[in-house]
Amino acid sequence: MTAVAGRDLLPVADGVLGQADTENFPVALRLLPATRREDLLAVYGYARFVDDVGDELEGTPEKRLAALDEVEHELDRTFSGRPEHPVFRRLAVTVDRCRLDREPFLALIEANRMDQRVTSYATFDALLGYCRLSADPVGRLVLGVFGQSTPERERLSDLVCSGLQVVEHLQDVGEDASRGRVYLPVEDVVRFGVDPALLARHAEGDPTPDPVRRLVAFEVARTRAMLREGAALVGALDRFDASLAVAGFVAGGLAQLDHIERCRYDVLGRQLKAHRRAVGVWTARQLWQRWRAR
Repeated sequence: MTAVAGRDLLPVADGVLGQADTENFPVALRLLPATRREDLLAVYGYARFVDDVGDELEGTPEKRLAALDEVEHELDRTFSGRPEHPVFRRLAVTVDRCRLDREPFLALIEANRMDQRVTSYATFDALLGYCRLSADPVGRLVLGVFGQSTPERERLSDLVCSGLQVVEHLQDVGEDASRGRVYLPVEDVVRFGVDPALLARHAEGDPTPDPVRRLVAFEVARTRAMLREGAALVGALDRFDASLAVAGFVAGGLAQLDHIERCRYDVLGRQLKAHRRAVGVWTARQLWQRWRAR
């Protein structure tokens, strides 16, 4: 496996909290009990590993697809108790301790396979279909780590995770376009008169054109509604540590959307990242609402 991936990605797993600074993993994660935190980081390390193989591995899509096949073989070895790669050895402990299912892990591999073949999505529903593979499985695994899985909680978790995935796409519009991928729905791109080629060739530092800003504003409003609905999961969980983790996830997304809005949707002109304090405020607000409801 290491030979196929071309490098040892164990530092990716060990550095999850540092990498979370550029994505939407919560500050609240640091407040969890050590064992629970390690389980979540093992899941995160796996997700990052798969994404690195799908996005960062040098070579053709065919080479990345072959590498993803090897990832699936290593996943099989993990569930049979014989993992070889260090990321999977760490994951095996969590899989065993939390009795996690194989299917969500496999879905993350399928999402990266899709990335090798699909470069755009016609509608928002089609994009959410991709999120069901690329994001929702992570939330279901988080519920599994905490022993909190029920059909209604999974529904709310899917809203949160799909919302967070769209937030990430909104942050990375230019970067994705430079790789030949446009995650903004084609029907919305057309509706707002955006030239997709402009996204990839936009000069760094130049302000985002108004049609792109209007498009991003539309997607921000729709994504905020998803996250607000999914935030009911915070109060639906029996365990406070689970609520704390989920509140942090939701807070990261809502704070980022607020920041994009405050920056007038200038997603191409600069790197947009919400301040940690804003994430903390949103986390505290959701936990306060949970307490008041009980």
